[in-house]
Amino acid sequence: MSFYQLLIEPFAQYGFMGRALAGAMILTLSAGPVGVFLTLRRMSLTGDAMAHAILPGAAAGFLISGLAILPMTLGGFAAGLIVALLAGLVARFSIQREDSSLAAFYLISLALGVMLVSLRGSNVDLMHVLFGTVLALNNDALIMIGAIVSISLVGLALIWRALVAECLDPSFLRSVSRAGHPVHLVFLGLVVLNLVGGFQALGTLLAVGLMMLPAAAARFWVRGLEAMCGLAIGIGAVSSYFGLLISYHLSVASGPAIILVAGLIYAASLIFGRRGVVFSRLHSRRHRIA
Repeated sequence: MSFYQLLIEPFAQYGFMGRALAGAMILTLSAGPVGVFLTLRRMSLTGDAMAHAILPGAAAGFLISGLAILPMTLGGFAAGLIVALLAGLVARFSIQREDSSLAAFYLISLALGVMLVSLRGSNVDLMHVLFGTVLALNNDALIMIGAIVSISLVGLALIWRALVAECLDPSFLRSVSRAGHPVHLVFLGLVVLNLVGGFQALGTLLAVGLMMLPAAAARFWVRGLEAMCGLAIGIGAVSSYFGLLISYHLSVASGPAIILVAGLIYAASLIFGRRGVVFSRLHSRRHRIA
């Protein structure tokens, strides 16, 4: 098998492969930076909870119009926002913290979403909603993903400075400005928006993987925020490309293949990154010798 046949031909010869690659690459443009801020703000599990929270809305859209893109997207976005607001209200007016209330709501959302899909759909439909079908992305889905990414990038640009300040010292931002709580809500909205875009390709269970794994891997290589966001985008793009190639050549599910490649990059970064295990141990040993 030639180099062209191995690495290029699947995307050049088959339109569905090209659309899948384009959709995944576009997603990484905003999913990477959003994942970096989730990581820096210690909200990684919040992202996972929000990924489950969109399921009932997507399932409601499925009940109304089948696997149509727009109803499922709007339903997922609405469900995610409702869960985020409810978790915030519970944390504000009760003794329970936001992470605990999010865990409760995401479990309820997951169960409700699966039940709604099972009312009308088959196991195939349920697998589509939970794990996505990146190889089935059409032009309408690409347009939807492109619009979501564009809105996300504009939103991030508008609240960038406040997000950076909140990552450094949340109490300082709240003491000098009233923007802390609105910025938090806007950021949660951007998280939900990216998850909704991701579930078209990767499903509700795996959409958060393209957001968190590249961001977590990037932290082992660089310190600067902009560099971390850029590297997270690059890792997401590489994961998408090689994950789709593995899916094509080995005839395995495309979404899990993309996330597993991202997971391998994360594991390699954990061990060999500039801030990973090996370099940290070497630096510590040199420091003790000196």
